[in-house]
Amino acid sequence: MAAKAISSPVPVEWYPTLAVVMVSVGLMLTASFFIYEATSSRRSRSLTKEIATAAVASVFLGFGSLFVLLASGVYV
Repeated sequence: MAAKAISSPVPVEWYPTLAVVMVSVGLMLTASFFIYEATSSRRSRSLTKEIATAAVASVFLGFGSLFVLLASGVYV
């Protein structure tokens, strides 16, 4: 029985688009996190909002950097 070739679940043509979109969304969320930290007083901050915003931004930046590497030909 012959082994099946491993293929990407995402078409290769989508890598640059996904990289730009995901890095852009991650940077916008990071900017909103910093703006929230700079403009809100220490007493009115919400820890859950800070953690949620930082986690979502981290996921988008992580997958965005993965797709940047894939689009540039570095297969990880």
